[in-house]
Amino acid sequence: MDNHLIGYLERDTWIHRLTGTTKLICFLLLSVIGMMTYDTRFLVALGGFSLYLFSAAGIHYRDISLVIKFIVFFSVLNLLAVYLFAPEYGVTIYGTRHVLIEGIGRYTLTQEQLFYEFNLLIKYIVTIPPGLIFLFTTNPSELAASINRIGISYKIAYAVALALRYIPDIQDDFRTIAKAQQARGIELSKKAPLKKRVAGNLAIAIPLIFSSLERIDHISAAMELRRFGKHKTRTWLKARPMKKADSAAISCTICIVLIGVSLFFVNGGRFYNPFQ
Repeated sequence: MDNHLIGYLERDTWIHRLTGTTKLICFLLLSVIGMMTYDTRFLVALGGFSLYLFSAAGIHYRDISLVIKFIVFFSVLNLLAVYLFAPEYGVTIYGTRHVLIEGIGRYTLTQEQLFYEFNLLIKYIVTIPPGLIFLFTTNPSELAASINRIGISYKIAYAVALALRYIPDIQDDFRTIAKAQQARGIELSKKAPLKKRVAGNLAIAIPLIFSSLERIDHISAAMELRRFGKHKTRTWLKARPMKKADSAAISCTICIVLIGVSLFFVNGGRFYNPFQ
């Protein structure tokens, strides 16, 4: 199977059978509590739960390996940037200083900084899988209905759905143009030098942009012919009613959020401090 960037993957799992509204609410709640708390014990448990959900959604690494590589690259880059710009931030947060490796100037590795960045790493594990689950298990049309259902304008909801539906098409167009270029003798595979591959891929961007603009024009014309945006509300073909499984999923997520909030009072704040 070809790698996806962002696109709906049809599977028959209990997560796929949940409504888009349920998945959106659960994703937002888990993301908010995951980003707010710095209780390592809670984050580790929540990270394990997120990985379980990712596995239960039937999403395989081979399906989205390109996305995972991008996420890992930028996550590592962010962790390095945090240390480069604030190597003593962990010391400021936890109020103690235990040196592991003496460095040059202010670049000294401490247990507190390492622990703080470990929490950041777990946060990525907590928040990224639910986001991928939401995007890859929700039909774009149902996604639009879900966004509109929580009170956001249906015009914005429809724009988001079109963008997500359009990304796989852009990827297919890119591959088609790349194969045409290779048929003309332009090597773009891993056999070619990196500089040549970069130049070749940049050359593909021009016809891809014109192809995309033409398609956008067709979509805009079709929507105008159907008087899109005339009314303040609209109905959705893919909208589904809430069922018991949806109520159970939302209730479970709310319980997780309440546990996370209660730890703020136990720890006296957002941070769990094992150094005191």
